[in-house]
Amino acid sequence: MAVSATALSSSLACFCPSSEASSSLCTLRRKPLSVLSMALPATKGPAAASSLCVAGFSANSAMEAGRGRRRALACSTPSAFPYVGRVGWHRREGNASILSSGGGDEANAGKVDEASSSSSSSSENLSAMLPFAVAATAVAALSRPSTFSWMPKEYYAPALGGIMLSIGIKLSLDDFALAFKRPLPLSVGFLAQYVLKPLLGLLIAKAFGASSMFYAGFILTCCVSGAQLSSYASYLSKGDVALSILLTSTTTISSVIVTPLLTGLLIGDVVPVDAGAMSKSILQVVLLPVTVGLVLNTYAKPVVNILKPIMPFVAMVCTSLCIGSPLAINRNQILSAEGLQLLFPILTFHLAAFTLGYWLSKLPIFRQEEGVCRTISLCTGMQSSTLAGLLATQFLGASHAVPAACSVVAMAVMGLFLAAFWGTGSRLRDLPFPLFFSPRETSCSGMPS
Repeated sequence: MAVSATALSSSLACFCPSSEASSSLCTLRRKPLSVLSMALPATKGPAAASSLCVAGFSANSAMEAGRGRRRALACSTPSAFPYVGRVGWHRREGNASILSSGGGDEANAGKVDEASSSSSSSSENLSAMLPFAVAATAVAALSRPSTFSWMPKEYYAPALGGIMLSIGIKLSLDDFALAFKRPLPLSVGFLAQYVLKPLLGLLIAKAFGASSMFYAGFILTCCVSGAQLSSYASYLSKGDVALSILLTSTTTISSVIVTPLLTGLLIGDVVPVDAGAMSKSILQVVLLPVTVGLVLNTYAKPVVNILKPIMPFVAMVCTSLCIGSPLAINRNQILSAEGLQLLFPILTFHLAAFTLGYWLSKLPIFRQEEGVCRTISLCTGMQSSTLAGLLATQFLGASHAVPAACSVVAMAVMGLFLAAFWGTGSRLRDLPFPLFFSPRETSCSGMPS
């Protein structure tokens, strides 16, 4: 959609009469969840300070008028945005927003923007290091068990609580309001997480004849919520990051009820499962920290600003402890012939979960765009194995935590490899496997690729 400078100036003048529009010709095209930057000359003069307005293009407010669609422009106060003096597309509640250049205290705004960028960059760097930390943890636990064998199982719950708190402080009430505005992709992701994966795990365990030592733990691993690492993987793959965060949040909260029910249904005849006690445990180590983080992010922003830079590091340390301890304690069983056979069902499960999660989203009944399909694929193949390890240790026995610990390593390596593959602009049909063949795919923007 081409918009001349004159038309843009006229539209903005309706809401911000004192603004001075640029005389350059700009071409605007709405691309959800993608960043498109453009520069406009900054306005000058005494009226500039009061002329900043935000023009938001909202798909929900699109109206047919004349020959084409005209998107309504809405003004917002500049105090709600740290992007003073910048023009570009930003993620905000699923809609693309273009911020007009203007006056204001550019020095203060620059400091806020720089601090925000620095914090975000540090968080992304730590997230990028997580797969390497996971691999290093696995090597250390198996080669030198004393590195992690000191950790008693009573520490698992606080460690997992630290991971969940790092998720909670990123959430807001607006995130859950957005969930109701996007019911279809969330429903598809939820279906893949709690219907497709448990059935897939059951079939694979039966097909490979999983040993009784690991069977229950393997099924439990297939019944837990999505992993927070999937959000970073979605970012790398150029997928729908907002959807990934919402999926992880909703599946994590619903795990209080769904995971114990699925576990009791699928393995209740193999090992006794106390669904009530399991729900209570998930409530304490999952829902409570997430709720605390949400409340802090809503009513105690200064506290969250202090916690945000350090929480990725805390989550990394807690993840390493939750992985390393069961690997170190069960080292002999893992390195035995029976334990090594566990690798095949785990690798098969994750490969099938990534693939089927993608194709489920592509079914004609759902017909999701490419970015959403990638996100659902990654969320399906990457689950919260640390939660599975905690539950297995508490309710099934230490040996049943081994599949969960092995699963963390497998999903991190496979998921981030797939995300990097997609991030380079490649497509699944480029792979030489018939399983991934696709006659026609769409790009993240919904256009044929």
